[in-house]
Amino acid sequence: MARRIAAGAAYGGGGIGLVGAAAIGVVLAEVQLAKRHVGNGHGQAPRANGLYGYAYATQDGPPLRLAMLGDSTAAGQGVHRPRQTPGALLASGLAAVAERPVELCNVALPGAQSDDLDRQVALALTDTARVPDICVIMIGANDVTHRMPPTRSVRHLSAAVRRLRTAGAEVVVGTCPDLGTVEQVQQPLRWLARRASRQLAAAQTIGTVEQGGRTVSLGDLLGPEFEANPRELFGPDNYHPSAEGYATAAMAVLPTVCAALGLWPAEEERPDVSRREGFLPVARAAAEAASEAGTEVTAAMPTGPRGPWALLKRRRRRRVPATDPAPTPSA
Repeated sequence: MARRIAAGAAYGGGGIGLVGAAAIGVVLAEVQLAKRHVGNGHGQAPRANGLYGYAYATQDGPPLRLAMLGDSTAAGQGVHRPRQTPGALLASGLAAVAERPVELCNVALPGAQSDDLDRQVALALTDTARVPDICVIMIGANDVTHRMPPTRSVRHLSAAVRRLRTAGAEVVVGTCPDLGTVEQVQQPLRWLARRASRQLAAAQTIGTVEQGGRTVSLGDLLGPEFEANPRELFGPDNYHPSAEGYATAAMAVLPTVCAALGLWPAEEERPDVSRREGFLPVARAAAEAASEAGTEVTAAMPTGPRGPWALLKRRRRRRVPATDPAPTPSA
């Protein structure tokens, strides 16, 4: 299914239905019930733009530039302090690893769907003399809840990754989280939401890798850890992550951000057979990543017996201490 969605996005074609017609009536009723209990994805998020790791400002070279794009999870909706947003957490962690200051620009929009990425990319690339070194995109949840055809969703994401890579930026995509773990969502919508989320995440992986980006499965953004500890890892609206939840997600993405910039230890770039890492056809790697949170997929061999291949990595999570209590305000 992921291959079909990605192919439809690349070569044209209509949406591929993820829900049978017989289930539509039940699903719509469940959706209305769920909307009464969870947030709608719109609202303000703390503004976290600025310079992080300013303790390293005496080092040679300009700050690394990090751009965040996507929806409310990329913006950090659900927390009250800038330093609790995923962008701030990633910027602080990246500064600690690189031992360089990091300039954060967050253009993500709460409630955004993938068709907003064209506008966001234009904002991220406004200053052609200051192209971001690394862009992190978190998108997909609103595409599922608003029933955007998955081929259209992946088409917009692929175009965004292509534009950013052409401009010279590295790109890491946090794929669609598992919406089947939102506490107030009941069956059968829970099962359908999980299935749709994972199919879209796998298709996003294929589309992103084909354009030269990397992906990290964000199933754990609303996944098993959140399902087991909803009171700790969901925010007050029971939909967006809490500060602890965003920290969990940021630590899953940080190793891939560092690896994309050549900052991760070389020995960890080699596949570890004991962790079931290795080179796989891209569609198979995408499917495995969608079912296991925190899994990275990046392009490898351009061709193989079953098409393009990718490297699947299950990176160990490492807590990297933040270097700043807050950013230096932007001008």
